[in-house]
Amino acid sequence: MRPTLPHLLLAVLVGVLAGTALAAPLAYVPNEKSASVSVIDTATDQRLVNIPVGQRPRGIAAGDGRLYLTDGKTGSVLIVDTVAGKQIAAVRVGDSPEGISLSPDGKLLAVAVEDDNSIVLLAAPKGRELARIKVQGKNPEHAVFSPDGRWLYASAEEAEQVDVVDVAARKQVASIPVGKRPRGIGFLPDGSRAYVASEMTGKVYVIDVAERRAVAEITAGQYPAGIAVHPDGKRVFVSNGRDPSVMAIDVASNTVVATIEVGKRPWNMAITPDGSKLYVANGRSGTVSVIDTASYQRRLDIEVGELPWGVSIR
Repeated sequence: MRPTLPHLLLAVLVGVLAGTALAAPLAYVPNEKSASVSVIDTATDQRLVNIPVGQRPRGIAAGDGRLYLTDGKTGSVLIVDTVAGKQIAAVRVGDSPEGISLSPDGKLLAVAVEDDNSIVLLAAPKGRELARIKVQGKNPEHAVFSPDGRWLYASAEEAEQVDVVDVAARKQVASIPVGKRPRGIGFLPDGSRAYVASEMTGKVYVIDVAERRAVAEITAGQYPAGIAVHPDGKRVFVSNGRDPSVMAIDVASNTVVATIEVGKRPWNMAITPDGSKLYVANGRSGTVSVIDTASYQRRLDIEVGELPWGVSIR
């Protein structure tokens, strides 16, 4: 019997992904409008394949052999087998889920659900719901684990604070004032500081995690959105949606040391494990910009799908 197109596509996906499993890390890019995930080989910066998934994939987290994506249209978390190159499950979490993150030990997923202003905790890898935690901010966008897994920091579209969730207690325990409409969040590797991009104030807020207060404000560009922390803990990158650019912040001095032009409407980002390259999803350009983190030079733009939301590297 002649193989059908879906079978041929699956065979290509399996061959490509299995062949790169032991090579450089792969970058995964959810494309909202294309309903797909683009897979990029970070060694060659070539787009390998586009995996069809869901109807409106947005947030993304990558684990061992799995991708976890929020689907804004179906209100679900989509689970993708990266070796087979296909979606294997969909778990309903509530209307309009946005950001998703995986705990440092790989056992928990945290999903920001806009509809009921909650952070939903799921057990990885199957996505069984463990808790639904109400937060103060309306329309939560990101929920990010601290490096020790004890805390979740949640941002929201209608907020002027970051909400702090005690993971073990399954409840919000504090709020830390920042600028209006906080977006991306990133922790230093040692967990001592968190960095929050506040879109409407054009600033990045530096939070002392132990003291639960902002200790510095760094002026960014217009509409800062995404945050990515370098593995060495010495630099933090912020994307500016309206400029469009990415800025590098020196952690020791809390100053901007470089500004790099990228594609239109840069959004969420990720850095390779060795810290050498930063990948930036450009929503309105349909591209991912690749930045050399040592020279602060944009190497190239990689075409992906329509409305790329972010990047996860594994």
